[in-house]
Amino acid sequence: MTLASRALAQLATWPDLIQAVPSCGLGQAVSSAHGEIVHFHSDRDVDLRLTDRAVRRFAKDLKSSDAIRVVPGSPWVTLRLDAGSDVDLLLTLVSVALQAQQTWRDPDDRAAAGCNDQRGAGFVKADHSGT
Repeated sequence: MTLASRALAQLATWPDLIQAVPSCGLGQAVSSAHGEIVHFHSDRDVDLRLTDRAVRRFAKDLKSSDAIRVVPGSPWVTLRLDAGSDVDLLLTLVSVALQAQQTWRDPDDRAAAGCNDQRGAGFVKADHSGT
């Protein structure tokens, strides 16, 4: 079982979440009543929608982690799942994201904006470009 499939299986048991088809069309997604919250794009790369305000609030902590990529202006952050602790980090951030969706809702047009994978900003695309 990959780390991504382990995380997806755990999130599937959460009562506020359902598995869905990601709007970007790649991989698998998890949604809450307020919209998409996680996109699993590969066995290692996951996009998580936190809301703009949550990203700004936790920016210092998010940027200090090697497992997280923050894309300026995006309500999505990308996580690289390399170890079990990264799955734990993802689950913690999903809890933050659920609370952020309820407390700091993005305007509807921002929430519908594409995930980081669509921006070419995920780890996979960055790795292939040599940056």
